[in-house]
Amino acid sequence: MDQIPSNRISIQVSLSGYFFKIMQEGSKRKSGWLSSDKMFTTPEFQSRFDEVDIALFTPKCVLVPNKFYSDQAAREILSRTVKLASEDIVQSVPVPKYGAIMVYSNTMGESLSNAIAATVFKNDGTRSAVLPELYFILKDLDKCKDYNKILASYRDGYLYLAIAQGKSLLLCNCFKAVDFTTAEYFIFMSLKKLQLNPEVSTICFHTSLSMDEEMSLYRYFSSVEQQ
Repeated sequence: MDQIPSNRISIQVSLSGYFFKIMQEGSKRKSGWLSSDKMFTTPEFQSRFDEVDIALFTPKCVLVPNKFYSDQAAREILSRTVKLASEDIVQSVPVPKYGAIMVYSNTMGESLSNAIAATVFKNDGTRSAVLPELYFILKDLDKCKDYNKILASYRDGYLYLAIAQGKSLLLCNCFKAVDFTTAEYFIFMSLKKLQLNPEVSTICFHTSLSMDEEMSLYRYFSSVEQQ
């Protein structure tokens, strides 16, 4: 696992607002979910950090094995999975841990993520790219301690889910889920197809869970963790 910098901020952005987590000298501090109008009065955003991660909850993303990817075909590859508008900008980022490329579009009708990227800087003065939430889920899968690694986020009607066994990635996908009950359905459907038993598994979440959501998951999983 990569060494965690001593001073790091992770920011999640969606159409409904943003959330941030600061890891500093072994301690962790989280915000609540904040509306976009709070951005310019968030004092933490005036600091600089060793690392700045900015995740956008975009369902317009797909993971492609290296051998099936080419820059020239990136737009076509993504359009096979999601509906793209003519003005959607398609980008890609390597995921070397899994020998793959994530192809994505951040064109979501929001400007908050770019505003945050232009405000929160690294110590060397550089800005971080805005990358899909699913990219950071893959990046953090190793933080799940069990052999069966299940890591998910749920926000604005979409479930983002990755599942691995050891170092082998089994699933990386996002699902449209109008409520948390539907999100649970997709989680269980995925586990059933992969023949994994939730009763002996821990599920980890990148996003915060309400008490009701956490207790609902505890009915099926041996443990529920929030990263």
